[in-house]
Order: sequence, then structure tokens, then C-alpha cells
Amino acid sequence: MTDLPQRPEDIPAAFAAAWAARDAKALAALFAEDADFVNVVGLWWHDRAAIERSHAYGLSTFFAESLLTPGVIRTRDLGEVAVVSCRFTLTGQRLPDGGVAGPRRTILTFVARDVPQGWQVVAAQNTDVVEGAETHVRSDVLRPADYRR
Repeated sequence: MTDLPQRPEDIPAAFAAAWAARDAKALAALFAEDADFVNVVGLWWHDRAAIERSHAYGLSTFFAESLLTPGVIRTRDLGEVAVVSCRFTLTGQRLPDGGVAGPRRTILTFVARDVPQGWQVVAAQNTDVVEGAETHVRSDVLRPADYRR
């Protein structure tokens, strides 16, 4: 098993390092065998193997030349459990036509537990930051909406 982070606040950097190395196995090794991961469009993976498979696919295709940069990290230490949220910036994602997409900002939240080897993620959720919106609405397609105007 890959070395786990020794502090919960080190999880985002370990995740970003595995991403930069295009190492889905190392990325998935941060997670418990029965971990859950919900991505930005609501795909929900229910174990380490599924987390590895899905990231191996993305990191070898549309994320193959991307950079995931951690920003502000907030850690809520609850003793043997911690909640770690990190603002990430993603650049270099490929568009379906092969062009390069613009930058995206996300907030990735990890729930981790303290195990003898370090801090292991048991659940994660990634959320795209949509500037100027406060919710989504569906008419014919799902789109951001802002009711404050």
C-alpha cells in the first residue's frame, strides 16, 4: 500500500501528486477498500477498485495533460475522523473535440479516518464551483441559476 498522509491536511497534496503522476493506483490507495467517491456530475463510485478504474480512465484520456492545483484547505479534526475540504483549480482538461478547456475550480471534500498507517479517506465528494450561481434548475437541460437578481 502507498504511504498514507500522516496528517489529514496533507490529503489534498497527496491526491494532487497522484493526479500529476497519472497514477490512479496511488490515488486510489488514499482510500479505504469500501470508500465512496462522488464526482462533479454525481457519478458515485462505491469502492477503491471503482475509484481507481474511473480515475485511470480519466487520467489517460481527457485529464491526461491536466494539472490539479490545491488551494485553500480547511480541516475539521474530529479526533479519529477528520473532514478536509480543499479548493482545487483544474487546468488542461481536453474538450471532446480535442481542444483545451478553460480552467475549472472545484471544492473536493474528504472524510478520513486515522488508521495505524496514517489518514485514510472513507468518502469524498467533488463539487464544481459555478461563479455567479446559487443553485441549478432544470427546464430542458440542467443549468446554473441565480435568484438574487
